[in-house]
Amino acid sequence: MATARQLLRIARAHVGEQYVFGAKVPKGNPDWQGPWDCAEFTSWCVFQMTDTLFGCRPRAGDPDTADAFTGFWAEDAGGVGEEISIGQAAATPGAFLLRVPEAGATGHVVISAGGGKTIEAHSTKRGVIESTADGRRWHTGVLVPGIDVSVPELPDPPQRPGLVLRVKKPPMRGTIVKDVQRRLEQLGFHPGPRDGTYGAQTAAAVQAFQHAKGLVVDGEVGKRTAAALGVEWFG
Repeated sequence: MATARQLLRIARAHVGEQYVFGAKVPKGNPDWQGPWDCAEFTSWCVFQMTDTLFGCRPRAGDPDTADAFTGFWAEDAGGVGEEISIGQAAATPGAFLLRVPEAGATGHVVISAGGGKTIEAHSTKRGVIESTADGRRWHTGVLVPGIDVSVPELPDPPQRPGLVLRVKKPPMRGTIVKDVQRRLEQLGFHPGPRDGTYGAQTAAAVQAFQHAKGLVVDGEVGKRTAAALGVEWFG
C-alpha cells in the first residue's frame, strides 16, 4: 500500500509547473510534467500511487484517456472512497479536500499535506503550489483506497472563509453585489443587469475575469477575487 509520504513526495516534485484550466492529463504517463488542472493533478498522483483511477470516467479503461473532474471526485468520495470531516482532512497528510462543483461555480480538489497545508494545481497565475486550506470553502474531506493515512480524531477545523458571493437559492443580493457587477462591466466583462443579484450571468462574468487574471476559476467572489476587481471587501 502507498504511504502518504510517497504521495506528497511525488506531488511536491511538480510544484512550479503550469496550470491550464480543463487540461487533460495521461494518468498512465509517470513522466508527465504539465500542464495540469486540479482534478487531473490529484487523479494523476493517485494513479501513480495505486495504479487505479479515482475521480475519473470511465473508472475502468485506458488511464491515458480517462477524464478527471471534481464532480467525479464527489461521486467517488462516498462510493469508492471514504468521506471524512474537513478538519480531519486538513490535518491528515495524504487525504484530499474537495469543493463540489455547483451551479455557477466550479469545484476544486487538493492534496492535504497535514497541518492545514495543501499541494494543488491552483490557477494559471500560480500553477502547482503548496498552499493552505484556511479561509476557503470546502464541502468534504476524502480518503482514497490504497493510500495509507493516519486520521486524527478531533483536529481543529481550518479557518472558515468570510463573505463569499456565489450562486445559491435564494440568490445573494445587496450593494456589494452591485459593486462587483459595476467593476466587471468597467473591466469589459458582462455580468448582465446591474441589479445587485448574484445570478448565473454574473457568476459567468466572474469566471471569465478569474480566467483572465490567472485566479482559481470558481465563479465565486471572496477576498482574493474582490481584491483583483478592486472592490472594497468586508468579508
